[in-house]
Amino acid sequence: MSSRTARIARNTLMLYFRQILTLLVGLYTVRVVLNALGAEDYGIFKVVESFVVIFVFLNTAMVSATQRFLNFALGQNDSEQARNVYSVSFLIHALIAILFIIITETIGLWFFYTWLNIPADRQNVAFIVYQFSVATTVLSILRVPYNATIIAYEKMSFYAWISIIEVTVKLLMVFLLTVIIYDKLIFYALFLFITGIIILLIYKIYCNRTFVIAHFRFCRDKNLYRQLAEFSGWNVLGQFSSVSSHNGLNILLNIFFGVTVNAAMGIAMQVKTITYSFIDHFQTAFRPQIIKSYASQDYRFFLNLVFQSSKASFFLLLFIVLPFYINADFILGIWLGNVPEFTVIFTRLFLLFALLETLAAPLWMSIMATGDIKKYQIIESSFNFLSIPVSFCFLLLGFGPFWVLIIKIVNFVLLHVWRIFFVGKKLNFSVKKYLFEVIIPISVIVVISGSVSLFSNIFFTNWAKLLLTCTISTLCTGILIYFIGLNAPEKASLHNFIKIKWNNKYA
Repeated sequence: MSSRTARIARNTLMLYFRQILTLLVGLYTVRVVLNALGAEDYGIFKVVESFVVIFVFLNTAMVSATQRFLNFALGQNDSEQARNVYSVSFLIHALIAILFIIITETIGLWFFYTWLNIPADRQNVAFIVYQFSVATTVLSILRVPYNATIIAYEKMSFYAWISIIEVTVKLLMVFLLTVIIYDKLIFYALFLFITGIIILLIYKIYCNRTFVIAHFRFCRDKNLYRQLAEFSGWNVLGQFSSVSSHNGLNILLNIFFGVTVNAAMGIAMQVKTITYSFIDHFQTAFRPQIIKSYASQDYRFFLNLVFQSSKASFFLLLFIVLPFYINADFILGIWLGNVPEFTVIFTRLFLLFALLETLAAPLWMSIMATGDIKKYQIIESSFNFLSIPVSFCFLLLGFGPFWVLIIKIVNFVLLHVWRIFFVGKKLNFSVKKYLFEVIIPISVIVVISGSVSLFSNIFFTNWAKLLLTCTISTLCTGILIYFIGLNAPEKASLHNFIKIKWNNKYA
């Protein structure tokens, strides 16, 4: 196993430790917050949060740009350029934070009072929550240069430690929420803001003390400003379409169905975020190596990593999604107690969407590595925007709220078909090889493993069904992945990894 592959594996394990901790606390806090706030107030918070996040697309675009240029500079062993990238991105994010405040306090407030479907007696409270959400988002914007630097240097162990601090603070605040007599929704928004301040300070102190490049200095390199602006400019389009697609659908549901459906959508989205975050952290571990290997012109390793990470991401998430999908109604009932209407079907559709997203990430990361993203972002954005008017038409015709996610999934499948051929042509890799090594194996595994898991427990319910499903789906999926999902070199790498771990443990 190469040192780069070993580093990815080591970083993945650190991020998995972080995520398990976050998952346990996340599951508990969602239940407590839902019970403390009630379905209506939880729905109000989610629709306000979704609305605020729409305006953060400028920052989201700069996240990708900062990470790409930092990784590229480090891949070429150019620490001076990396410091320039950090300084330029720090300045740009400060300007984005100011622009974000201006937009949310003008256009945002107009839309808030004009279009959002919020009960009249909770409008003043929703306004206060809106202001705290804006302030919390500003803190997340200012954190981006620090976060990008940590990822570029692949210091993933930091996330494990900061997660302990973050979840500890959140746990304390959740406990406070249960005893507060005053309006709990306002205090919940305030608690999230306080958490944001604490985490930003930790990031700043750690980066300033650990990385030489993480110190601001005014950069006069006009070409760097131009490159970052051009890259992030096209990325703005893609990120705005993605954010609009995710959060615009939530606003549509609010307009047509009210805040109770927003609560169901919010819970389902929380499940999707928690489950996908396992893979998101794995992808965070290999993202720097994709960009660095392209920057160093190691194209063989670059393409192998794109293929392998696509399969690995899908397989790792399948272990989680399959038993959760089958037992969604029972798990949500145990977890939440009182499950809002449509939560189960929203959750199942979001889990399917999460599986599809795992395949997309390595491909768009490879395009980001090239720096030439204009055509890609235009086409992808067109697909993303399409889901909103189509969903609006379906809702006008009287279709149920879950149809917005069905439309989103179908649209994403069509987009991914185009993405495969576009990336294949752009990076000169074999589409046929991708289909036979990635798409066909995972399709066969999903059909067989899904069928076996479903039919093996049709006579069981509740805990017996959950335990049987988890056992059978894990065994079946694992066996199928080994014999169908892995090629010969991948099996050899797996054998070597296990052998090394065994020898280290029992030597």
